[in-house]
Amino acid sequence: MAIKKRLILIPVSILIVAVFAYNILANMRQAPPRQAAERLPVLVEYTQVQFGSVQFQVPTQGNVMPRFATQLTAEVGGRIQWVSPKFVAGGFFSKDEVLLRIDDFDYRTAVEEAKANLARAQAMVAEERARGQVAEAEWRSIQAGEIPELGLRRPQLASELANLQSAQARLAQAERNLERTQVKAPFNGVLQSRNVNLGQFIPANANIGAFFGTDVAEIRVALSEFDLSLLPDLTLLNDDDKRPEALLRAEVAGNTQEWRGHLIRTEGVIDADSRVTYAVIAVQDPYNLRSEDERTALPFGRFVRLYIQGIEVEQLIELPRYAVNSNQQVWVITPERTLELRTVEVFRRDRNAVYIRDGLADGELVMLTQLENPLNGLRVRIPGEANQHSSADADATDANSSAADGE
Repeated sequence: MAIKKRLILIPVSILIVAVFAYNILANMRQAPPRQAAERLPVLVEYTQVQFGSVQFQVPTQGNVMPRFATQLTAEVGGRIQWVSPKFVAGGFFSKDEVLLRIDDFDYRTAVEEAKANLARAQAMVAEERARGQVAEAEWRSIQAGEIPELGLRRPQLASELANLQSAQARLAQAERNLERTQVKAPFNGVLQSRNVNLGQFIPANANIGAFFGTDVAEIRVALSEFDLSLLPDLTLLNDDDKRPEALLRAEVAGNTQEWRGHLIRTEGVIDADSRVTYAVIAVQDPYNLRSEDERTALPFGRFVRLYIQGIEVEQLIELPRYAVNSNQQVWVITPERTLELRTVEVFRRDRNAVYIRDGLADGELVMLTQLENPLNGLRVRIPGEANQHSSADADATDANSSAADGE
């Protein structure tokens, strides 16, 4: 029995000694040093500013309209006998091209009658002149002294000359009315709408349609006082070579198309309600009827965006619009890589950019990243320095790993 108890106590004793020895050794081992994780400054994008000259464009917009638009009117009445195949909405006509013809029978008859009346008047004038010559000869044969005007039939001759002049005028009027039976295009243009058709009887002064000139298109645009300050001297607009160029853009069938025009005049009056001045941009041959290139036509009624070439301004800094807040402030990255809120003087804002006149120096770094809560003095990193820092961390990690392997 005693032997069995000894056999049981031996392994138990060995186990107790082993646990006790493990605790002593564990307490003697030193814990590895703990290193606090380094929190890196936030990585931001930036731009290095530089003063330079800026060629400005004045953006605006408007609708394309014809310079000449008229209502075609029949100057004589009658039944429409013939119409041009192009006499439809959208038909193009050259100057003096015939649009339609009115039945001219009555007008040709009037011309013949006027010619007959003219011949009769010419005969009466010749007859009165002959009678005057006979009367003068009779008066001189009797030597009755001074011959009276009535005796020479001069009043009768003057009356017949007046009748002759009236007959000539009636013939000219009849011939003119005959010409007016052909309604012609007053200038190169496109028929915008028509109000009459073949076989219709129309009175004199009837409106037969609307006609737009296609030689020149115009766009009326609104310019603020600041817009006008960015344009060249407007007193030089009478000189074709000094008129500012305008770039026109519009979406056509999903594609952006461009045209070229020129600022030709301003209306010279400030609108009392909007306080803007209206100017006019002209585009030559908008339907591309005379030129040989294959540019897209610029139809009347199209809405376009315009960019008028302005003046060149020196010593400006261009920044993205989002880099400058509504209080005209930017975040500058100092050489110590901290943020500094800086107030700048804004010269102009447009759709995508802000132009700074003062408040920054050449070579300074302006932050472009939009941080949620930026603060003065906040430390930041820039992309180039971030790479250097990452390389240094990698070298340090490699060195630590080598040291551990040596141990």
